[in-house]
Amino acid sequence: MKTSSLSKSQTVLFYSRPTGTQLKSSVSLSALCIAPLVAVAVAFVIYEAVVPGQQSDTADQARDTIESIFEDLVKDLEEEKMAEALPGRPGNLTPEQEEKLRKFWEVFLQVCGVLGSEEGDAPATSLGEQGKTGTDKTPKKKRHMSLFKKKDKKDKDGKDKDSISSEKTASSDSTTKATSNEDDKWGENKTYQEVLAKHTPEAIRSTIWAMVKHDHPDALLLRFLRARKWDVQKALSMLLSTMHWRASEAHVDDDIMVHGEALAAEQEKTGADEAARKAGADFLAQMRLGKSYIHGVDNSGRLICVVKAALHRAGEQSEESLERYTVYLIETSRLMLKPPADTACIIFDMTGFSLANMDYAPVKFMIRCFEANYPESLGVVLVHKAPWVFQGIWKVIRGWLDPVVASKVNFTNNAKDLEQFIAPERIMRELDGGEDWAYQYVEPVDGENAAMADTAARDALLREREALYEEYEQRTVDWIGSEEADKRAAAQAARNEVARKLDTQYWRLDPYVRARSLYDRVGIIKPGGVVDYYPSTNGPAAAAATNGTAAATTADTSADDVD
Repeated sequence: MKTSSLSKSQTVLFYSRPTGTQLKSSVSLSALCIAPLVAVAVAFVIYEAVVPGQQSDTADQARDTIESIFEDLVKDLEEEKMAEALPGRPGNLTPEQEEKLRKFWEVFLQVCGVLGSEEGDAPATSLGEQGKTGTDKTPKKKRHMSLFKKKDKKDKDGKDKDSISSEKTASSDSTTKATSNEDDKWGENKTYQEVLAKHTPEAIRSTIWAMVKHDHPDALLLRFLRARKWDVQKALSMLLSTMHWRASEAHVDDDIMVHGEALAAEQEKTGADEAARKAGADFLAQMRLGKSYIHGVDNSGRLICVVKAALHRAGEQSEESLERYTVYLIETSRLMLKPPADTACIIFDMTGFSLANMDYAPVKFMIRCFEANYPESLGVVLVHKAPWVFQGIWKVIRGWLDPVVASKVNFTNNAKDLEQFIAPERIMRELDGGEDWAYQYVEPVDGENAAMADTAARDALLREREALYEEYEQRTVDWIGSEEADKRAAAQAARNEVARKLDTQYWRLDPYVRARSLYDRVGIIKPGGVVDYYPSTNGPAAAAATNGTAAATTADTSADDVD
């Protein structure tokens, strides 16, 4: 417990640290308390070392007190961060938005078979009924909860509860039909119906919970609500469509992230056949080239991803490898997002771009990723030094973009233009800025994924996490069913506490379910969920050592080194 508390403190302290990126934060009273508190803790440790064994009871009591103060301080700092949240995020919702979120959780829990209209009954709306068709099985009764179990048979207006349930069902059916008749760019409504028909409520529940990772569960659902303009039915369709894509098409968690770069390195060297060796080589070629990479944050604290358009040539890598690499980079970047900045800044560096570099297929895939499967993840897009030949290409691409996404695209021509978004000292030298930094790939290290072989530890952590899921669901049912403001606030506070536990617990689980990445090896993603966007290292070996691995000596890799 002490370790997890300290890790959490480190995460908050890092985020609050001022940098040249002009992060929007202020010095709070809680933050000013950190220095003397740390000094007291250090003094206590020194005292114990100098006078060992004396006053052990007092020492234990003092240690517990310091730990308790640290935990309270972390909560205070997190609440301050939450207060700075952007609109439509956890902690910064209008009453109308909070009501939409409550409705979203209600229908989601019904689809998952967690929430029903009566204790042990099937879900109240048609969503749950549809979820049991096909090969689905009835959800386990012991997991059913009810919003109505403490209420009378009739509501305050004297309506019979069964008639209310029928009205809900009819409303849900009509909403679904109305939604399906509207323009559906990514086929979400069709996928939504297929998911309900083919997957059990239990499978839907477990897959969507796996999407949460270290995020606040509300933050995940709110992304879908904002993307669908607070329409609960559309947001639910989008959520289940994304779930299907992650689990059945992209295999994000059971393949891409669990195998990572290490599998590609193994395939490249000892692949079973030519196709496997090419798949590994194609994936790593993009990493070694630095075709796209993550480095630093912009003026709003948003993670920066740089895409070097001139390094891509159509046909050099397979379409499957390009898509796998794209998903891998997006999913890895998720681990580096820290509230209140929950979106990314993407720079398309068009320096040296020509028609030989244009490839529409990966562009379409990237658009689908951000519009359909990673909603509300783009903060700003900077197209830098685009040549005149790109004008016609942009007209085509703009036609594919959602108007909201298109509005986030800005064109820049020099470092001064970039300074509107990124601090001058944080603009990389290759973009004509002042930061003396260049991308260098660090190869996977033998033994860096050793923890993944400990399946017993992994399974124990997964069971622990499942208990937290169930606790969060119960607290959410309490929150949905609370009609009085004070009770609802108390229920929300309880939900936030479980969300904190899920965050901390994920980072304990992470080494057992995710292969280490370049960003772990260079010290950006540190153990316990600490993120250092500008790690201080003395080269790749030192960087890797900060994340608990011993790096092999790695030579510089240039474009000419890759076949």
